[in-house]
Amino acid sequence: MYNNKTSYSNVSVVMAARNEEKAIEKVIRDIKTVTNNQAEIVVVDGSDDRTPDIASTLGAKVIRQEPKGYGIAVKLALMSASRDIIITTDCDGTYPMEQIPMFVKLINEGYDVVSGSRLSKTIDTMPLFNRFGNWFFAFVASIFYGIKITDVTTGMRAFRREVIHSIDWTENIGLSAELLIRPALKNYRVIEIPIDYKERIGETKLNPVTGGMEIFKSILKYAVLRR
Repeated sequence: MYNNKTSYSNVSVVMAARNEEKAIEKVIRDIKTVTNNQAEIVVVDGSDDRTPDIASTLGAKVIRQEPKGYGIAVKLALMSASRDIIITTDCDGTYPMEQIPMFVKLINEGYDVVSGSRLSKTIDTMPLFNRFGNWFFAFVASIFYGIKITDVTTGMRAFRREVIHSIDWTENIGLSAELLIRPALKNYRVIEIPIDYKERIGETKLNPVTGGMEIFKSILKYAVLRR
């Protein structure tokens, strides 16, 4: 699914990690394989297990941070990336690293944001409660923002570096929604593509109820602010 002749020397893949020692090695090795070991890999880590040691041994740039929430860690990872194309992912093995080339291709074709939709097709690997919550968020966001959105909270997206640095990101858990909504409000070229979604390796650290409330708050907030 990827072209070995493609250069990924202008790509950073970033993620936040907290106690993901069961999954982090596979994720990083998959990134290195699909990008011919050319992509910069940035991990912002708040773990008390072997996660940072594993990531560092595999060549990732590891930034240690006291746990302050998912969005704060992802924001630091985004701002720490040094390449022109920045791809976000999670370190739990759920996202398809083999689809990175499609994200890069679309950015190179002129899109500013490429968002991977887990919900544009039938998905059985996401808990039912989370699935319905994400469908609801997408429905509300599509109405408020006048654009068709199928997955507001995906963790896998690609951005032009200028997009990341042109916006003052303010949300924590709600950052996943903010990263899609605010570029769209600024008229950046945004496209969604379907992606596969796998069962996570290890246990989730996010509370779906409190996390869902923060995401919904972000959707409402920027529907009012319109910026």
